[in-house]
Amino acid sequence: MVMLCWRPSVKRDGSRRGGDPNGRFKGLMWYKDLGVHADGEFSMAVIQANNLMEDQSQLESGPLSSVKLGPQGTFVGVYDGHGGPETSRFINNAMFSNLKKFASEHQEISADAIRKSFLKTEEEFLSLVKRQWQEKPQIATVGSCCLAGVICSGLLYTANVGDSRAVLGRVDKAAKSVAAIQLSTEHNASIESVRDELRSLHPQDSQIVVLKHNVWRVKGIIQVSRSIGDAYLKKSEFNQAPLLARFRLPEPFSEPILSAEPSISVHKLSSKDQFVIFASDGLWDHLSNQEAVDIVHSHPRNGIARELIKAALHIAAKKREMRYSDLKKIDRGVRRHFHDDITVVVVFIDPFSMNRSSSRSSILSIRGGTPSSPKM
Repeated sequence: MVMLCWRPSVKRDGSRRGGDPNGRFKGLMWYKDLGVHADGEFSMAVIQANNLMEDQSQLESGPLSSVKLGPQGTFVGVYDGHGGPETSRFINNAMFSNLKKFASEHQEISADAIRKSFLKTEEEFLSLVKRQWQEKPQIATVGSCCLAGVICSGLLYTANVGDSRAVLGRVDKAAKSVAAIQLSTEHNASIESVRDELRSLHPQDSQIVVLKHNVWRVKGIIQVSRSIGDAYLKKSEFNQAPLLARFRLPEPFSEPILSAEPSISVHKLSSKDQFVIFASDGLWDHLSNQEAVDIVHSHPRNGIARELIKAALHIAAKKREMRYSDLKKIDRGVRRHFHDDITVVVVFIDPFSMNRSSSRSSILSIRGGTPSSPKM
């Protein structure tokens, strides 16, 4: 029997908070309860549901370019794969390197540098697909959502393709509460504006979005309209043999059906901005933005990413009229019938560090859900 193991990869953790700097395992969960990044603290957790872990994630803090006196800050990436783990793993190894390259060329962090990082990562993955196409044609059907956040010089950049989500928690002194502000734009066919966009881009295709089993899907196949990978829906050369017939569209296409163009927002941080929750859609399937923000606001920082996942799993169990304790006993693979892989990164923002663009903070690199070689 083949057993899949996955472990985090960590380099020079800037903190001993939360126990093991490499994170810990508990059943199907990996977590790093509390650590320090350039602009505050963070908490990180991943729960596996699929037989093969498709979510990947990373937090990088310190230099954001290869230039000696270049920008400093924190990068967060959440990559929710579909069809397999290959694309999300690839992004986990390529995206931050590409960002540093373009930030070095621009000599700063900018929306344009982030956009180029997304498109370069897409280009590199499609090149990999082309090289492996004859021997491994199914790699053309693998893709990933990609959510990235960058905190630098008092600005928070959020870039996204797919349906992962970043939500800001901001103090509302008048209401004596913390408001939830969604920073990311989602690209899911369940959203009417996304369907309208697809129809305007493909006016001759009456089947560009199809309602199938009460779920809107692009070409009746996939829910997201933007992604990294999914080569068979972007280049017609991959929509033919040796790809299995069940994956092929019945008609050729001249324009890409899906896009890797990220939606990017830039937010100027203020002292009211407390934290940001970056998470794959597995969390948002069960928690609203405000529910998630309220949980973070009302619990200790230490272990808060785990707390969010636990709250989502309680709701997932309740939806199936079962106890949370029974859900925890279900192994990966079968677990996917109850919930998706879930990745959560909660980044707390220290208002005193937001404008320290030239500070030389310690270097931190941590990845959750990184697979190791299968063991027999």
